[in-house]
Amino acid sequence: MAKRIVILVILALAGLAAGFWFGHRNAQPTDAQDAAVAQLLATRLPDLSGHEQAVSQWRGKTLVVNFWAPWCGPCVEEMPDLQSLSNEFGGKNVQFVGIGIDSAQNMIAFEQKVKVTYPLLVAGFAGTDLARALGNKAGALPFTVVVDPQGHLHYQKLGRITSDEVRAALKPLI
Repeated sequence: MAKRIVILVILALAGLAAGFWFGHRNAQPTDAQDAAVAQLLATRLPDLSGHEQAVSQWRGKTLVVNFWAPWCGPCVEEMPDLQSLSNEFGGKNVQFVGIGIDSAQNMIAFEQKVKVTYPLLVAGFAGTDLARALGNKAGALPFTVVVDPQGHLHYQKLGRITSDEVRAALKPLI
C-alpha cells in the first residue's frame, strides 16, 4: 500500500513538473512574439509621400501587415488580392499595411503601375529585421502577419498568401 502511494506521488510530481516545463516553454515564444508586435507598433516609417507614419496609429484594429518588395514576383502577384481584401474588410476594423523592403523610388514606380490604396511604408532592407522578429526566420518575401486588436500575433505566412488564407485568418477576429 505504501509503495503504491509513493509511486502515485512520484507520478503526480512528474506530471506537475512536465506541465510546468511545457507551460513555460510555450510561454517564451508568446513573450517573444508580443515583444516583436510591440516593436512593430513602435515603428515609424515614411509613406510613399515621405511623411513619417507611426504603425501605432492602427493600434486597436486587426492589422494585416505584408512585407514585400517590387522585385519579388510572388509579392507583386498577391498585391491585387491584398488590395481587394483591404476594400472588403475596410469597414470591419481591419487595416492592411504594406512594408516595403526597397527604396521609396522603386516602390513609387511599382505603385504607379499597380494601384494600392492601403498604406505602403518604406522600410528598406532594415524591414527584414522587423520581419525576422515577427517570425520570418528565412528573411524571405513575401511575409504576412495578422495582429489582433489586443496586439498579439495571430497568424503568419511566409510566401504568397491567398485571399482564402487571409479570410480564414481574419474570421475569428471580426
